Amino acid sequence: MLLHIVARGKIGRSPEAELVDRYLKRIKWPISVTELPDRGGKVPEFPANSIMIVLDERGEALSSTVLARKLETWRDGGKREARFLIGAADGHDEEQRRSADLMLSFGPATWPHLLVRAMLAEQLFRATSILANHPYHRED
Repeated sequence: MLLHIVARGKIGRSPEAELVDRYLKRIKWPISVTELPDRGGKVPEFPANSIMIVLDERGEALSSTVLARKLETWRDGGKREARFLIGAADGHDEEQRRSADLMLSFGPATWPHLLVRAMLAEQLFRATSILANHPYHRED
C-alpha cells in the first residue's frame, strides 16, 4: 500500500524539510509526497480502493499503535493507497472533511503545516516500524 502525503504549502530548504526527509527515508513502505500551493493546484486523482485521511484538529487523536493497526487493516484489506491530506493555514473545506475516511488530529492545538508534515512523517515511520515488529517502548 502506498502512503501518500498531499500537503499544502512548499517546505523548501528548511529544518522542517530535513526532519521530514529523515523520517521518510526510514520508512520501508512505498511513500510519495505531493506538494501543492496554499491555494489552487491540481490534487492528484484519487485512486479507487483507497483511503483518505484528513489531518484536522477536530479529528480523532490516535495512539501510534492504533494508527499502526489501522494501516495494517487497510493494507491487509487490499487498499491501494492511504492518502494523508495536510491543509494550508485555513485548513480543509467541508467537502474534504466529509469525504474523509478518517479525520486525524495531533491534538486540539493549531500546528504550522510544516510541523504537521514532520509529525506525520514521524508517526508513519513509527507505525510501519511497529508493524515490522520492531520493539516499541510505549506498547502495553
